[in-house]
Amino acid sequence: MYSETDTNVGVTSPFRKEILSSDQITSLQNSTLNLLENVGVYIPAERALSIFAEHGAVVDFDKQIVRIPPHLVEKALSSAPRSFVLAGREPRFDLKLDGENCYICTAGTGVNVMDHLAGRLRASTKADLESITRVVDALPMISFMWSTVTSQDYGRTAPLHDCHAMLTNTLKHVRGATTVFPELAGYIVEMAKVVAGGRNQLKKRPPINANICTIAPMSHDKHGIECALTYAEAGIPVSFIAMTTMFSTAPASPLAALVIGDAEVVSGMVLLQLAYPGTPVFHAVFVSMMDPRTGGYIAKVPLPLNMMAVELGHAWNVPCLGGTRIGSDAHEIGWQSGMEGTTGAMNLALCGAEVGGSVGLLSGAMDFWPEQLILDHEICRTTYDLTHGFDFDAYDIPVDVIQKAGHRGNFLMEEHTLKHIRDFRLSPLLHGLDAKGVHINPQTAALKAYVDIDQNHHPEPLSKPILDELDRILASAEKTARELM
Repeated sequence: MYSETDTNVGVTSPFRKEILSSDQITSLQNSTLNLLENVGVYIPAERALSIFAEHGAVVDFDKQIVRIPPHLVEKALSSAPRSFVLAGREPRFDLKLDGENCYICTAGTGVNVMDHLAGRLRASTKADLESITRVVDALPMISFMWSTVTSQDYGRTAPLHDCHAMLTNTLKHVRGATTVFPELAGYIVEMAKVVAGGRNQLKKRPPINANICTIAPMSHDKHGIECALTYAEAGIPVSFIAMTTMFSTAPASPLAALVIGDAEVVSGMVLLQLAYPGTPVFHAVFVSMMDPRTGGYIAKVPLPLNMMAVELGHAWNVPCLGGTRIGSDAHEIGWQSGMEGTTGAMNLALCGAEVGGSVGLLSGAMDFWPEQLILDHEICRTTYDLTHGFDFDAYDIPVDVIQKAGHRGNFLMEEHTLKHIRDFRLSPLLHGLDAKGVHINPQTAALKAYVDIDQNHHPEPLSKPILDELDRILASAEKTARELM
């Protein structure tokens, strides 16, 4: 059904939409700068506080609050690269983050997997992530592997096993570094070095990037900041992700929620530029809301805030992850998941983010259903077909063929028809037939496609010396983790 492509498929569209005017972007940036200077950011990490103090920020070491003046923000971010490469294991899978393409990523990090043999959701395992990664390797529209689920069978070292599962099961770029106990972050760096081919190659062609989540409102996690500094020192690109939730961790104001998230992300990027100028960083803000009826979580806010976040991130002159979520808040596959996936994919073509999509998860990024990954991929492929542009000159208007068929005729037997009948892609999930010619339920067909890929697609493995070294690193990490208990 699917096969490897020679390169990543980037989503481009002549219909890209700008939501904000330049004056509105400036207003949002000024609000961010106001928050950073007058409210400040809570950063409970001594090293980070010292770095800010050394560069002229106002630091309250007792309260662990940093107030960053506008000129320091501007100076620090001037060293952040606007464009850089997230490397695949092979150059044909490199992602150049320069605004020309949006590369689709999986969603992260779910905790449940729909086990169809058991007929229920269960806790995710490393084997699940290995399976998902192999399938993603074969899906041409997905270029960036985020740990869709996590290795809960490995406890404290789960994020390291997540990184290992992805590095060993795809040729594509991997989001393999995240917040761990700081004593374990170095092991993730070591795995990246081994796969890249050494320290210098890691900086030139990083096979992984790091995801560090902020804490709304206006705070950072101690371990997250410490890990971010470790990754940045090694040359691993870092994205800070803010996930503000209106009515709870953000005011009941879409713009306030956006600005709070922006301030959190900008403060993290400033820190890394002060510590290691030129560190590749990218921007990500996802605004959600508390369900006022239940107190639950709604990721799909019915406003273009995630698209606006991309424009705001680009105003800081860095690449962006975000713009949309194709995954759904639905708890099972149905009308809601299809609708939210489709609108998310259309936004992806409009928003201009360098990385986006977040495919494959339901329940607000909590639950993985194997068939949903295939369905989301098909939505992305169809959206790509609709939005990447129309080549007017590729099609003719064969007047001679029309004349030959004549009035009330047909074109079934025309040579022109035989030549072009396969020019049009038909979705295998919408038009698939079983052996008896009966239409297959799309969900059933998608699950079968997932299983077929999982069983039959085998990406080229890493060499045995590299695999052995990765195993050694994991064993050392496990020993360190036990000592932390």
